[in-house]
Amino acid sequence: MKTWFTCKVKYQKEDEHGRLKNVTEAYLADALSFTEAEARIYEEMGQRVMGEFAVTSIAKSKIVDVFEYKDADQFYQAKVSYMVADADSGKEKKVTNIMLVTAQDVKMAYERIHESLNNMLVTFVVPEVKESPILEVFHHYKDEEKLPEGNFRPVAEVEAESVHAQEEDEDEQDI
Repeated sequence: MKTWFTCKVKYQKEDEHGRLKNVTEAYLADALSFTEAEARIYEEMGQRVMGEFAVTSIAKSKIVDVFEYKDADQFYQAKVSYMVADADSGKEKKVTNIMLVTAQDVKMAYERIHESLNNMLVTFVVPEVKESPILEVFHHYKDEEKLPEGNFRPVAEVEAESVHAQEEDEDEQDI
C-alpha cells in the first residue's frame, strides 16, 4: 500500500504582470518516510523552480489512491464510502477513503471515480467531490527506473572481495 505525503512549497513566482509574488503550492509524493518525501520534493522542485524555495510542511495524507488521466491536469478529491463486515463481531462498519482523480470539472471527476472503481466488489457511494489544492503528484520510482548516482555495488560483492583479501593476507603471513 502506498503512503502519500502532502508537501507544501513556498517560493517566489512571477505573475501575469511580471511582478514577483510569494506563493505556497501543495504537491503529493509517494514515499516510504518523511525523509524520503522531503528529499523527493527538493529534487523535483529544484528542477522546476528558478531561485530559492522552501518546503514549509510535510504531512502524511489520508489519500489512499490516485487516478490520473492524460486529458486533464486539475486534481479533484473524492470521498468514497462503503460498508465492510467486521471479522470479529460480524457487524457492518462504514469505511471512508479519500482519492484523487484528474478531470476537467467536478462532474467528470465523479464519473471517473466510478469508472476507476468499477471493479470493486462492494457497493460504494461518492458523497463528496471537490477541487484539490494538489498541483502535481510525484510517484515512487521503481529501482530499475532510477538508480542512485555513484559507485554502488551489491553488499555480497564487497564482502566477497573482503574475504578474498583476508585470505591473501593470511597466505602472505605464512610465507
